[in-house]
Amino acid sequence: MTGRERVLMALHHQEPDRVPIHDSPWATTIARWHREGLPKDTTPAEYFGYEFSGIGADLSLGMEPEIVEETDEYVIEWNSNGALRRNFRHSTSTPECIDFRIKTPADWYAWKQELEIGRDRINWEGGLRAMRRARQRGLWFPYRAATGYDKTQGIVGSERLLMAMAQEPDWCADMFMTAADMIVETAQMMIEGGFEFDGAFLCDDMGYRNGPLFSPQMYRDLCQPAHAKTCDFFHRHGLKVVLHSCGDVTALVPDLIDAGFDCLQPLEVKAGMDLLALKERYGQQLAFMGGIDVRKMAEGDPRIIEEEIATKIGIARRGGGYIYHSDHSVPDNVSFEQYRYVMELVHKHGQYEA
Repeated sequence: MTGRERVLMALHHQEPDRVPIHDSPWATTIARWHREGLPKDTTPAEYFGYEFSGIGADLSLGMEPEIVEETDEYVIEWNSNGALRRNFRHSTSTPECIDFRIKTPADWYAWKQELEIGRDRINWEGGLRAMRRARQRGLWFPYRAATGYDKTQGIVGSERLLMAMAQEPDWCADMFMTAADMIVETAQMMIEGGFEFDGAFLCDDMGYRNGPLFSPQMYRDLCQPAHAKTCDFFHRHGLKVVLHSCGDVTALVPDLIDAGFDCLQPLEVKAGMDLLALKERYGQQLAFMGGIDVRKMAEGDPRIIEEEIATKIGIARRGGGYIYHSDHSVPDNVSFEQYRYVMELVHKHGQYEA
């Protein structure tokens, strides 16, 4: 059975031969693994058999990038979304956001008047080549995009956006819906141009360690209509939609289901997400991906991570609807040997009976 077949069965709440496998190690983690035995010219995806691929389009504001400052430690530049960011060279971390060109509704609507969504936003040659390569390798190949709150906070800043959601909701709703429109337009062009997607993988980080960044009612009023538009589009093409949303978004789960999402990822344990409780309550309506605590991967006692995987995967895989992933991404305190053991355990406890 191919990875593509496994993922599709899991998303349809069917049991394949084993749970599908995917993960997201940091760049510094990959560098460590290469020092510790991962073959030099081999990626973790190739070595461990990750089963996702995918591609999207350029959904930025289309502004001209500009480097402001470079040092041995960092680069400060204006990006194509009009955000001035400090990117650190030697560590895997969230960039520091310094300034934004879009600060007011007037700034936004002035840019929006110039918005054009054309074929030049799509890497036709490289994308179709990536699709063919994914097909040859038997990988699940989704349309990928950031959307909603997460995409927009990268354009106007998190604090400004959260304040605006309370004080200028119409502006926020328009930004969220514009992101959805851009996804639908580019995905439609790609499908008409020969892309054959297996689903969609959308990113919208809406939580932190203590819960959602905004109330469920605010989600329903401002975010859900845009999410529903994208989910409806992909569903009309027979495609399932996976949502990546970091932090604790437990309180939003019923509304995410109503919006049309088919699978939730990554289920951050350290933020309070509980894979088994979610599976018990929503497992008939929603598939799950992730929920394996990366802190336990780094423990010196291998029994700790085995209990984590055996317990969670042993239950979450029942009836399909589960895809293995760490509970966010794999940090560089997890050794190559420790992670190899993780993969052994996932294969051992993720098998379905013939």
